[in-house]
Amino acid sequence: MQRHTCLAIALLVCSLPSFCQLTLRHLQTENLANPLCIDSKSPRFSWQLQSPDRNEMQTAYEIRVSSRPDGKDRVWTSGKVDSAASVHVEYSGPELQSGKRYFWQVRVWDNKGRVSPWSEHAWWQMGLLRPQDWKARWIRPADTAGDAANPLLRTRFTVSRPIASATVYITAHGLYEATLNGQRVGDTYLTPGWTSYNKRLQYQAYEISGLLHNGPNAIGAMLGNGWYRGVIGFTNNRNVYGHDVSLLLQLVIRYKDGRSDTIATGPDWRSSTGEVRTAEIYNGERIDHRLAKSGWSLPEYDDSHWAIVQTEDFPLNNLLATINEPIRKHETFPALRLITTPKGEQVIDFGQNLVGWVVVRLKGHPADSILLSHAEVLDKAGNFYTDNLRAAKAEDTYIPGGQGNSDTEVFEPHFTFHGFRYVRVEGWKGPVDISDFTAVALYSDMPKTGSFTSSDPLINQLQHNIQWGQQGNFLDVPTDCPQRDERLGWTGDAQVFSRTAAFNRGVENFFAKWLKDVAADQLPSGAVPFVIPNIIGNGTSAGWADVATIIPWNVYLAYGDERVLRDQYPSMKAWVEYMRGQAKDDLWNTGFHFGDWLFYRPFDDNDGRSAVTDKYLIAQCFYAHSTQLLINAADVLGKKDDIAAYSALLGKIKTAFLREYVTPSGRLVSGTQTAYTLALEFDMLPETLRNQAVDRLVKNIQDYNYHLTTGFLGTPYLCHVLSDFGYISVAYRLLMQDTYPSWLYPVKMGATTIWERWDGVKPDSTFQTPGMNSFNHYAYGAIGDWMYRVIAGLDTYAADPGYHHSRIDPHPGGGLTEAGADLQTGYGLLSSHWRIAADTLCMDLVIPANTSSSVYIPAPDGGLITESNHPLATVHEITVENVGRGFVVARLGSGEYHFRISR
Repeated sequence: MQRHTCLAIALLVCSLPSFCQLTLRHLQTENLANPLCIDSKSPRFSWQLQSPDRNEMQTAYEIRVSSRPDGKDRVWTSGKVDSAASVHVEYSGPELQSGKRYFWQVRVWDNKGRVSPWSEHAWWQMGLLRPQDWKARWIRPADTAGDAANPLLRTRFTVSRPIASATVYITAHGLYEATLNGQRVGDTYLTPGWTSYNKRLQYQAYEISGLLHNGPNAIGAMLGNGWYRGVIGFTNNRNVYGHDVSLLLQLVIRYKDGRSDTIATGPDWRSSTGEVRTAEIYNGERIDHRLAKSGWSLPEYDDSHWAIVQTEDFPLNNLLATINEPIRKHETFPALRLITTPKGEQVIDFGQNLVGWVVVRLKGHPADSILLSHAEVLDKAGNFYTDNLRAAKAEDTYIPGGQGNSDTEVFEPHFTFHGFRYVRVEGWKGPVDISDFTAVALYSDMPKTGSFTSSDPLINQLQHNIQWGQQGNFLDVPTDCPQRDERLGWTGDAQVFSRTAAFNRGVENFFAKWLKDVAADQLPSGAVPFVIPNIIGNGTSAGWADVATIIPWNVYLAYGDERVLRDQYPSMKAWVEYMRGQAKDDLWNTGFHFGDWLFYRPFDDNDGRSAVTDKYLIAQCFYAHSTQLLINAADVLGKKDDIAAYSALLGKIKTAFLREYVTPSGRLVSGTQTAYTLALEFDMLPETLRNQAVDRLVKNIQDYNYHLTTGFLGTPYLCHVLSDFGYISVAYRLLMQDTYPSWLYPVKMGATTIWERWDGVKPDSTFQTPGMNSFNHYAYGAIGDWMYRVIAGLDTYAADPGYHHSRIDPHPGGGLTEAGADLQTGYGLLSSHWRIAADTLCMDLVIPANTSSSVYIPAPDGGLITESNHPLATVHEITVENVGRGFVVARLGSGEYHFRISR
C-alpha cells in the first residue's frame, strides 16, 4: 500500500516585474511555416506561448484571417474562444479560394489575467483545389521511351508589367528539375517524391517572382525516370507506373495592377536532350558535359531545332498538394583521406555512412571520364566492397567538356542517390586531390526536434547512428535501406521505428503523407502489402501490416493529431477485420508471416541456441495489439459502438492466445525473449501469470549472458518490458552490452549508422550474407525510444497527447553519471537532464508554456529534495506522493526547474 507524505521542496520563484510580456512565436499552418501550397479546406493553426513566468497557461485565443498582409479585407475571425488549444486549431471560416494567399494573426489570454499582443502575421497559400483549376496539359517529349537520355522541355513567355507575385506549380511522371531564366527553381530534390502514383500524385509550388525579368523569359524542366518508370525493386521491375516521362507545369503571375497571366505546359513547348545521358536510382547517373546545351533555359536560346512535344490527356483528379517536407541538401562532408587499397584502387573515405551524392570539381581535364563507385564498407583486407549492393551499380560517370576548356567544371547528379561512406575513383590521370570531392547528404527536410546525450561515448555514438539511420532512410518514404537494389517502404521497419523517429525529427507530416499511401494501396480485403508504395505484390504479414494501426496511434501520441486518426480509421478498421477474417475461433494461425525477422541465429546451433519464436504466436499478439489500438482510436473519435464491439473481440483474441500458446503454469510454447516480451507488452497474460513470465524472460537473458536475441519485432519492446516490471538494471545491462549480439557491438566495430543485422560485420571482420546485409537499416535503432522515454524520462499521455501534459520520469543507472534529452514539442522545448556527483543527484527540467508535467524524482525515502535557481526565493510546500519505488511525484506547470536530491 502506498504511503502519502509531504516533503519540503524549496522552490525558487523569480521576482519578476508585473509587466512581464506574454508573446507568441512559431506560428505554423499545417505544421509548416508560411506554406505555399495547402489543399486542406480547413487548415490548422499552431502557435507557441513565450513567457518568463512559471505556470503559464493559455485560457483563450482569438484568430483573425485576412487576404492582405496589412490585416485588411478580413476573411474570418474566430472571436474569443475559451480554450487552451494552441496546436492544430482548425480554420472554420468561409470557403477558401484556389491559389489565394491568406494572412493570419493570433492573440491569447492567460491564467494570470493578461492578454498578449497580436502576433506578427503568418501566411499560407492555397493550392489548386479542383481539376479545372489546372490550365496546364500533360506534355512529353516526342520519344521518351526510345531515347535513354534525360529530356529537356522549355517554352518562352513575356512579362510586361510590375509583378506582385508569381507561383509555379509542377509535377511529373518521373522526376523533374525545373529551371527559370537559367536559375534552378527551388532547393528541393527527387520531386515530386514517391507516392502510389496512379492514385495519389503530389505537386509542388514555388514562389519565383525574384527569378522573373521584365521582358522575355524562359522556363523549362529536365525529367528523370525515378520511381515512375525506372528500375525499382529487387526483382528488377521497370515501368511500374508507366512507360513515358511527362511534365505538368503551371505558372501563375499576378501583377500589381490586379491582372494575371498563366503560362502552362501545352503544345507550344519544345523538347530535346542534354548532358544527362542516363539516370537511375539504383544504378547512378552519367553526365557528359560535351553534350551540354549551354543556356538552354535562357530566353535568348534558339530552340527552333528542338522537337515539338506531345500532349497527353491524363486525369488530374489524383493530384494533391505536397504538405510533407521535401527532400533537400543538408550536411556536407569533406573527404577525410585517400586510401590505396591492397588491389591498388584509389578510394576516398568521407568518415560517415550517409545518403546523397558526391560533388566533384574538375580543372584541367584530369581524366577523359571519371567513374565514381559507392560503397558502405571496406572488406577485411581493406578493399572496396560492393557485394551487398546486389544488382545496384551505384555508379556516377562524369565526362568533362571539350578540350581546351580550362574552367573548373562541377559535376553532381540530379535523379539518383547513393548510400555510402567510401567512393572509388577510376579514370583519374595523376594523383587524386581529395579537396576536389565533397559528399552531400540528402533527406526529407523534417525539423530536428530531439537530442539525447549521456556520459558514455558509446551510447552517444549509438544515438548518432540512430539519427543517421533515420535521415538516410527518410527520403519521402521510410525506406528499409538506401544502397542496394531495394530502397522500399517496408512497413515492418517503419512501424517498429516510428516512435523513435518522432523523437529525433518532426515526422508528423512525413508519416501523414505516407499513411495515405498505406490506405491507398491497402487491398480490398483489408490486407496491407509488404511495402508502400506497393511495387512487389500483394503479400501481407503480421507485424508488417500492423503499420496501419501502430503508426497512426504513435503519431497521435507524439503530436496530439486527431486528424490522422480520423483519416486512417477506415484503414485501421479494415486491417483488423482482415485478421478477423483469417482467424478461426479467434485464433490467427494461417498464412505467411516474416516472424521475428533477423533474430539471433548462431552458426553452430547444436544445443538449440537459435531464438526461434512461433510465427503464429507473434501473429496472435499483433492481432490483439492492433485491435487494442483500434479501440483506442475509436475512444478518441467517440465511436462508442466500435469500442464495445472490438473490446469484446479483444477478449476472445486473448482467450484464444492462452488456450493455444500458454501452459497452465504460464510457460509459453516458444520460450524466447521475443515471445515473452510481446506477451507482456501487449497484455496477453492475466495478472496472475505476469510476474512468472517476466522471471522467465530475465532468466533467458541471463542464460545468454545478458545478450539480446530478439529480431525486428521483439527488439523495440524488450527494454520497456524489463523496466516496466522493475528490471531496469537488466535493461541497462542489455543496452551497455558491447559484444555480439548487442546494440553497442556495431558501434565498437566502427559503425556510423544502424546495421540491418546484429553481426553485419563478424568479430573476425568478415561479412554476413552479402545478399542481405545493409549497413544503414534503422529498425534496430528503435532502442532510441527507450533512451528518450526511460533513461531521460520524457514521455506523453494518451489522455492528453502531444506533450500537452507530459511525464518526466528519468531512470538513472547503467553506470551513467549523466544523461538527458531535449525535445521540441508543439508547445516548445521540453527537457530533462540528470547528473550524479558524489551523493547528489541533480535534475534540470524545462517545461514549455501552456503545458504541465507529472515529474517523478528518483529520491530514496527520506532524501532531501531542494529546488533552487535564483537568489530571491520563497519556500513553498508541494504535496508529493511516494509511489512505491522510493520516488516522489509533483505536478508542475511550465518553467525551468533545478532539483538537488541528497542521498
